[in-house]
Amino acid sequence: MTTSCPGVPATGVREVYLDYAAATPMDPRVIEAMLPYLGERFWNPSAPYRRARQAKDAVEDARRRLARVIGARPDNLVLTAGATEANNLAFAAVDAQADAMVLVDAIEHESVLSCAAARPHRVMGVGSDGRLDPRTLEAALSAEVGLVSVELANGEIGAIQPIRRLSQVIAAERRRRLEVGERRPLWLHVDASQAAGHLSVNVSTLGADLMTLSASKIYGPKQVGLLWASDDVTLSPLVLGGGQEGGLRSGTENVAGVVAFAAALELADGLRAQESRRLRDLRNRLQRQVLTACPWAWVSGPRKDARRLPGLLHLCLPLLDARRLVILLERRGVSVGTGSACAASKMRVSHVLSAIGVPDEVAAGSLRLTLGRPTTEDEVAYAAEALVAAVHDEMDRLSLSEDDVCAASRELRGAVGEKSPYA
Repeated sequence: MTTSCPGVPATGVREVYLDYAAATPMDPRVIEAMLPYLGERFWNPSAPYRRARQAKDAVEDARRRLARVIGARPDNLVLTAGATEANNLAFAAVDAQADAMVLVDAIEHESVLSCAAARPHRVMGVGSDGRLDPRTLEAALSAEVGLVSVELANGEIGAIQPIRRLSQVIAAERRRRLEVGERRPLWLHVDASQAAGHLSVNVSTLGADLMTLSASKIYGPKQVGLLWASDDVTLSPLVLGGGQEGGLRSGTENVAGVVAFAAALELADGLRAQESRRLRDLRNRLQRQVLTACPWAWVSGPRKDARRLPGLLHLCLPLLDARRLVILLERRGVSVGTGSACAASKMRVSHVLSAIGVPDEVAAGSLRLTLGRPTTEDEVAYAAEALVAAVHDEMDRLSLSEDDVCAASRELRGAVGEKSPYA
C-alpha cells in the first residue's frame, strides 16, 4: 500500500511525494520529543525560577546531543533559526578581516551565493558532474582569501564534494602562510544541510572550521538549525538583544525546536547507513525504469553512487517544459520538484545546471525527484510509470516523436564542451 505524504488530503488520486530535498515530514518520534515543550513545559529558559531552569537544561542537553553526533564540543554550537541564518553567521566571521575575500563554488545554495555577493568574492567553476576539483581551489587561493564555503552535498543534482581533499588544500595554504609570515586566517565553511541524513557530518573527519546543519532536512521542524565553529574562528553576532547563545544569537530560545532537532539528528545518524543503501537502490531502480522508456533523457550529477546523494535523481528532458510536467504529474498524484525550491519559486533557469554546462533548452525540462524514509518500492514503480506517461503526453501535445527528441538530445550533448574553471 502506498504511503502518502503526511498532511496531503485524500483526493481520490494516488498520492506519491518525491520532493524530500525540499521538505521532510517530521518523524513521529521527533514530534513526541518536542510536544511537552509546546505545552506544559512552555517556560522561558532565561527566567530565574526552577521550572524555567528545567527548560534551560533541556536546551543544553539538546546542545550536548547535537554536539556528540558531529564530534564537537557543545560550547562551539550556535543554535539558529535554520540553515540560512547559520550560513549568514558563518560569513559574518570574515568581516573582521580587512579586505578579506571569500571563495565559493558555482553550485552553492542561494543563501551562500548571496552572502558571498555582499563581499569581495570569487566563484569557482565545477566539473560537468558538479564536483569541485581540488586543483581549482588550489589555483583560486590567494593571500587575500579568508573564507572558503563549499556545500558537502548539493541539494539539486546530488553532487557530493570531496570535502576532505579540499580541506587538505586549505591546510597546505595555511602552512604556506605561516612559513612566509602571512597572518590572515583561512577558514573552510561547509553547509551540510542536505547531507546530514546520508553522510557523516563529523567535523574532524571533514576537516571543516565551520559547519551548517538544518533540522528541516532530517525529519525535524523547520526554522531550526545550527552553526558549529572551531575554536580558531571568532564569530560576530547578527542578532543583538538579550545575549542568548553566548551573545552570538539573541532571542528567546526555541526550546521545542532545539529538543526536536537533537532527536532528529540522532535518529538520522542511527539510520544513516541502512537508509542510504535502501534509498540508493530505490533511486537506481527509478532511474533505470525512466531511462529504459526515455533513453534520451539526461541524468545530472555524478554517475558513481559514492559521489551522489542516495535518494536523489535529477533528470533533464530536452525540448520539454518542466513546469508542465510537474502539473501533469500532480494530476497523477505525484509531487516532484524542478530543482532548488528557492530557485523554482523565482521561475528561472537553475544556476546549478548552468554551472555544469547544461544548455537552457535542456535545463528548462529539468525535474528533481527525491526519495525519503516513507518512500516504498510500490511508490517508485508508480512514479516512474506516471513520469513516462506525462512525458509522452507532453510529446504528443508538441507533436514530437521519439526520433525528434533523440536527435535533439544528441545535438545538444555535442554542444556541451569543457568549461572554464571559473564561472
